[in-house]
Amino acid sequence: MTLAAPKPTIVLLHGAFEDASIWNRVIQRLQSDGYPVIAPANPLQGVSIDAAYLRSVLDRIEGPVILAAHSYGGAVITEAGADPKVKALVYAAAVMPAAGEAAEQLIDRFPGSSFPTSTEPVTFTLPDGTSGTYLLYQADKFHSQVAADVPASEAALMLATQRAMGVAALTEKLTTAAWTTKPSYQVSTLQDLAIPLAEQRFEAERAGAHVTEVDSSHAVTVSRPDVVADVIEQAARAITD
Repeated sequence: MTLAAPKPTIVLLHGAFEDASIWNRVIQRLQSDGYPVIAPANPLQGVSIDAAYLRSVLDRIEGPVILAAHSYGGAVITEAGADPKVKALVYAAAVMPAAGEAAEQLIDRFPGSSFPTSTEPVTFTLPDGTSGTYLLYQADKFHSQVAADVPASEAALMLATQRAMGVAALTEKLTTAAWTTKPSYQVSTLQDLAIPLAEQRFEAERAGAHVTEVDSSHAVTVSRPDVVADVIEQAARAITD
C-alpha cells in the first residue's frame, strides 16, 4: 500500500492596506480540503523587511510550502520565495516583479491604474518614537477602486481595518525573483483598477505562469475565494503528483 504524500503547507500573504482577514474564505476552503494553512501579518514596511519576516515564518515550517500572495504581497513572496521549501508561487491579483524592479514601476508600466490618484500620504509615529511616511487609500474611493464587486457592508469593514503601507514597500527594488526558478500561477483579475490587466498579462507571460482569468475586482480573495483556492490547490497537486 502506497501512502499519500503529506499535503504542503499553504502560506498566504496579504498585501498593502489590508490584513490577513482577506484570506478568511480561502482559508476555510483549504482547511476543509485538508491543507495546513498559515496567514501571517505582512509588516508592510518594505520589501527587504517584509521578506525577512516571511523567511522567519518559513523557517518554522517543516516540509514543502506553497506561497500565495495578494497585491503587494506578490513582491514579498517573489523576494523570499527562493527558500528551498517553497515549491510553487501563486499570485492572486498580485504583482510579480523582476529583480531590479519596484512595485511602483509595475503600476506605471501600462496605463489604467487608479492607484496613484486613490491613495494619499500620511505620517505616523512609530513605537520607537520615529515617524515615517505611509500611504492609505482615500475613504471615498476604496469601494469603487479596490472592491467594486464586494458588498458595500463588507467593503466598509475592509476600509475600517485597512493598514498603512510604508512608502518603501512601493519604491524598494527586489534583489531576486523566485518565479525564475519556481512554478508560478496567476489569478488574473479582469476588472482590476489597481493593477492594469495589460500589466498582469505582461508579468504572467514573462514568468511563464499558469494563468486563470476571473471577472473580478482587485479584491479577488474576498469576492471570488473559491477561484483562488482552486488555483492554490492546483499548484499543490502539481508538486505531489
